[in-house]
Parts: sequence; C-alpha cells; structure tokens
Amino acid sequence: MDRCPELYFSRRAFKSAKPIVCRMLTLTAVIRKEEDMYVAECPEVGTASQGKTIEEAANNLKEATELYLEEFPLENRERPFITTFEVTEVAET
Repeated sequence: MDRCPELYFSRRAFKSAKPIVCRMLTLTAVIRKEEDMYVAECPEVGTASQGKTIEEAANNLKEATELYLEEFPLENRERPFITTFEVTEVAET
C-alpha cells in the first residue's frame, strides 16, 4: 500500500480536506522467525508486525508503520547507528 506520491490525503487530512505533503523514509526492518511466524520490527519507529512469510511480515510492518506515522510523525530525523556485537554464551555441560 503506497500512500505517498508527492501529495496525498491521509485519514486525518481527509476529514478537513487539507492536503499533506509527505516524503519517503527509508527505515530498517529486523525480521526473525518465532515458531511458525515471522516477526518484523522497525527500531526507528518502534512498530512491529508479523506474517507467515518474510515478505508478508515486511509488508505488514510497512503498513503498520505508515498508519502509526500518520498519527505520530517522527520528531527525530536522524538515522540510528546500527551495529553488531559479540557475547560469549556459556552453557553448562
């Protein structure tokens, strides 16, 4: 569901018929398998969703994030620094 050409009417704007200018954001999706579902999270926004496939989880996350941002626009426009780190896992033998 692409909601953002150069100009569109959100649900909030539709009520007042005021156009809202939007811009495309590139956000991060972290997807992991949990039992028989895939869980997708967007660390920049804090939204999450799920799906039976990776593609479905990512599409559901996109839709959930778009709906969330209509009501709660991002205030911090800086992209977070995402990295990896290692820990030692200790198991009893």
